[in-house]
Amino acid sequence: MSKDKTTVWRGETAQQLVEALLAIDNVGTMQNFLRDVMTEKEIVEISARFEAARMLQAGDKYTDIIARTRLSSRTVARISDWLQDGCNGYQAALNTLHHSHLSPARAE
Repeated sequence: MSKDKTTVWRGETAQQLVEALLAIDNVGTMQNFLRDVMTEKEIVEISARFEAARMLQAGDKYTDIIARTRLSSRTVARISDWLQDGCNGYQAALNTLHHSHLSPARAE
């Protein structure tokens, strides 16, 4: 990607959004916030993209990912590109999710 990947975050309002998301420490509150700021369709789309990233990381086939998520092949390819040459956001989120599901004995 030739474009600066962090340009969008230079604005004060974008930073305010990030800070609000970081401050929410409750699943119910996060669900309510996301539902207020996004449409149901946007939530479904972003959830499908995250699932596609998880499946790509697990080595699943594109055809299986497309069937499960109902995303287009182009969107799955884009997510694959972002996993390889993005800002490492998908990877960090997937790692966080993976580690939060480990028992304390296994996490060490």
